[in-house]
Amino acid sequence: MDELDSAIVRELQEDARQSNRDIARKLGIAPSTCLERTRLLRQRGVIRGYHAEIDLTALNRTVQAMVAVQVRPLSRSVVQSFERSVAELPEVLAVYTMAGSDDFLVHVTAQDIDHLHAFLLDRFTSRREIVGFRTSIIYQHLRRPVLEALPE
Repeated sequence: MDELDSAIVRELQEDARQSNRDIARKLGIAPSTCLERTRLLRQRGVIRGYHAEIDLTALNRTVQAMVAVQVRPLSRSVVQSFERSVAELPEVLAVYTMAGSDDFLVHVTAQDIDHLHAFLLDRFTSRREIVGFRTSIIYQHLRRPVLEALPE
């Protein structure tokens, strides 16, 4: 990616709803150039999609937690089955497959602490492949909305 591609990506990360003309104007390039560059960025897989960021409390998801999970046996079939089945649960936002003492980190949401507790009891304690898990409540979640390429 050159500087122009990086600038287009930065603009789209800041506001993916802005028009191609607005991006082109901000960057001082022709709208046709901006459109072609954006199309090529999508084709190359740099831009993978456009998403709306939703307030979780508006969806009755006031509690967030990270659940560190250990499974056994550690085999491809167990790992893939766990990933697929857990990712489909409505409370789950993300599933991370990890190296180290934990095999997975599962980002979950719930209506309240009681709902989180019931979710863990119903969905995690009954799974034979889970040999252990521990839950950490998230008080605050900050993220960088705009990422730049790291130097090589």
